[in-house]
Amino acid sequence: MLTLVIGTAASGKSAWAEEHTLSLPGRRVYLATMEPFGAQAAQRIQRHRLLRAGKGFETVERYVNLAGLELPEGCNVLLECLGNLLANEMYRPDGGGPQAALEGVLALRRRCRHLTVVSNEIASGGEDYLGDTQAYMAQLGCLHRLLAQQADMVTEVVCGVGNILKKPAAYKNYVCGI
Repeated sequence: MLTLVIGTAASGKSAWAEEHTLSLPGRRVYLATMEPFGAQAAQRIQRHRLLRAGKGFETVERYVNLAGLELPEGCNVLLECLGNLLANEMYRPDGGGPQAALEGVLALRRRCRHLTVVSNEIASGGEDYLGDTQAYMAQLGCLHRLLAQQADMVTEVVCGVGNILKKPAAYKNYVCGI
């Protein structure tokens, strides 16, 4: 199964996705895609590590080429986050572009029991962006649409509340553990 969790910065989407993944039986892998490229990134990574400490996640750091990642069979994967993965694939010298980001996510979906993908909703700021920023935002929006079409569940998190936009019929009354 595939769950897509979107929300703005500091919306609570990571906490919602963690609780969702923790509600699933089996082994849990936290797939971190944020590259520690400076002091601010390192602080954010440390904050996330502290927030998930003791929750039973195995952490794997991978910045590009998710299609080539080996995972424990039948595990539940929490991918944090699609926006970082896309930026890495678009702008790192060893990145494969937006298609590699999509192919990586779809490859993960085929190999794990349940894949939860967290992503930032960044296009509602109402500001005009140019060049690479606009191209990145357009690609992220495209990935959101493609993954939402294929996802079993899509949730938008606002103020820590998960608003389920799409859910499988088997989850008629599904409520996350938050």
